[in-house]
Amino acid sequence: MAFLYNIFISLLIFGMRVFSLIHEKTKKGVEGRKQSLDRVKSVFSKTDKIIWMHAASLGEYEQGLPVLERLKERFPKHKILVTFFSPSGYENVVKKKHIADVICYLPFDKKSIVKEFISQFDAELFFTVKYDYWYNLLAELKRQDTKIYVISALFYERQSFFTSYGKWFVKQLKENVDWFFHQTQFSLALAKSIGLVNSSVTGDTRFDRVKQLRQRNNHVEFITDFIGGNKTIVLGSSWHAEEKIAEIVSRKNRTIKIIIAPHDLKRVDHLKNIFPEALLYSGVQDSVSSIHNAQLLIIDSIGLLSKLYSYADIAVVGGGFHDAGLHNILEAATFGVPVIFGNHYRKNPEADDLISMNGGKSFTDEYAAAEFVLFLANEDNKEELIAMSENAREFVDTKPDSTEMILRKILS
Repeated sequence: MAFLYNIFISLLIFGMRVFSLIHEKTKKGVEGRKQSLDRVKSVFSKTDKIIWMHAASLGEYEQGLPVLERLKERFPKHKILVTFFSPSGYENVVKKKHIADVICYLPFDKKSIVKEFISQFDAELFFTVKYDYWYNLLAELKRQDTKIYVISALFYERQSFFTSYGKWFVKQLKENVDWFFHQTQFSLALAKSIGLVNSSVTGDTRFDRVKQLRQRNNHVEFITDFIGGNKTIVLGSSWHAEEKIAEIVSRKNRTIKIIIAPHDLKRVDHLKNIFPEALLYSGVQDSVSSIHNAQLLIIDSIGLLSKLYSYADIAVVGGGFHDAGLHNILEAATFGVPVIFGNHYRKNPEADDLISMNGGKSFTDEYAAAEFVLFLANEDNKEELIAMSENAREFVDTKPDSTEMILRKILS
């Protein structure tokens, strides 16, 4: 099986290099990996003690960050390495203020490449977030006596571990991972059913992260002027379906203020075609006099969404109406905002929990979702909106301090 895995990695590398010729995002990942070795060489020495966090993308980075920050507080002399697989994660973080000494792409999981990369420093502690496992990497780290953890682990029944060919993958995890910190009891039970007994339930570290969002300054310039006391809907990380919800709501209720933050800024031109009267956030400064009269505001800047949720009465979070994957609903819920989303969220157990507490609601299509948004925004249904808002905030407040539980185990 190891032979087949290495063939798969070679094919993956070849496929990504070919695809990068026609796909800009893949090209960024391929080109970025060429710089990873030089980056660690230029900052780390072989005597440096390194705490290393790997995240597939931006969501996993946010999930692991509370643990990384606490480890840095506990070990201030250690240097920090953060690696990403996805360009969307890397590019969002590398431009921001962060605690890492080096941020780079994770090298391709080929034995020779991984060995050369790891040999540049002493990785004392490594953790990956959720379920991004690279088996040559884990084996090489274990050979160097690195402590290896999985933070916010999430096992589900369709993973390869539970198939007829999954025994080799399970064996690698048994041999190399010191401890799994699971998000849910169900994930723990699945892990133990295949022999991964070095496990415990610590919950989802994203709750720790979103609780922190309330403590910062969430002011976004011009938003209060735009809202002007009206009911406000924020559509976060929107795709086509969520944009359809905005279209229906804006047509049926002209008093509601709508803020759209697309999942990809390439959709901004498309949004302007759908909503020609909408303002672009980047142009608001030139349109301050007309901002009160506008109904729709399109966010054409990155990094504002989690702050914008603090202004919302209702949030519609994208990705759940198709298989792209539901985006982060907790960033809205932490501000006591009812969250509306599609029903494709198999890998998001927090969605079921939020629904069960009546702090959120999912729909099979955008038309039903739009009608419910209009229902909540109606002044006659004020009590329902208030109840859902309180439930959403309580949903976040009642979650345990996962980061503290994880730290205690690691330090023990």
